[in-house]
Amino acid sequence: MADSQGNLYLMAYDIADPKRLARIHRLLKQQGLPVQYSVFTVVLKRKALLRLLERINALINQREDDVRCYRLPENRPAEILGQQYFPDDVMLFTGGVNRMLTRH
Repeated sequence: MADSQGNLYLMAYDIADPKRLARIHRLLKQQGLPVQYSVFTVVLKRKALLRLLERINALINQREDDVRCYRLPENRPAEILGQQYFPDDVMLFTGGVNRMLTRH
């Protein structure tokens, strides 16, 4: 993965303490879009992602909290069932129109 290329990541967390939960939520809300409760998408270059993960690591309790970060593959359709957070006309883009995350 090139350091200069922004990639789409899915960030999910389960935080035990309400104060830590609020801090992590605020931090991720500054960086990305909420998809569900405690689930965000972020588009970041590698160095920015590593900085974000360091900041999160400094805020969580290693024994009680769980934070996950998954790089989403390019040009993969997403299967979505049930109530949607985003309206049907909202699409996520990363790296230009040629790398669009679409719903099918």
